[in-house]
Amino acid sequence: MDTIRDFAELSPTTLADVLGAEQVMDLGIRPLYSPMPRLAGPAFTVSCPPGDNLMLHAAVHRAEPGSVIVVEAGGDLRFALAGGNVCAVAQRRGIAGFVLDGVIRDLAEIRAMAFPVLARGVVPVPGIKSAGRPHGEPVVCGGVTVHQGDLVVADEEGIVVTPHARAAEVLAAARAKVAKEAAQTLDDWEAEHRARIDALLAKGGFTD
Repeated sequence: MDTIRDFAELSPTTLADVLGAEQVMDLGIRPLYSPMPRLAGPAFTVSCPPGDNLMLHAAVHRAEPGSVIVVEAGGDLRFALAGGNVCAVAQRRGIAGFVLDGVIRDLAEIRAMAFPVLARGVVPVPGIKSAGRPHGEPVVCGGVTVHQGDLVVADEEGIVVTPHARAAEVLAAARAKVAKEAAQTLDDWEAEHRARIDALLAKGGFTD
């Protein structure tokens, strides 16, 4: 089974329904251009102190092809974690994309190469390169704890992280949900939805 390809076929919306809000990054981290291809792959986790981007730049040369580089950056939005050349090298090395709890620069270049980047925004000031930290440790990105190898799926709908140990379970549940929805007409959905909403209203004592 090609797990990454299987997850890439699932929208973050479907995965969020299965996993719940605690595995969904906050909406401040978003695609920085549109349309951006859906990003899916195993997390390569990176921790950078505020204003420092050394370990992200190092990760570009150390992450396996297909990885999604996920960065915790200390909440400093004044300095860019990466720019056009870093993204170009990452793309050339087969890195699937970046999910950054921080900001980037050179957006026009990144858009032109169609390299998937989700971040909090754009700023022209580069970060420094000083602090060394180990790769592969758990990080908190967008409010979600991400471990090395967790499966990241991201597009314009949001960013969802599936814990690696739950991949098979989540994939099965998500596929079942997709199959059920595909077999349901809009008329069927509307009838089920109306019945459910009316029942909830009646339970709360609301009547027409």
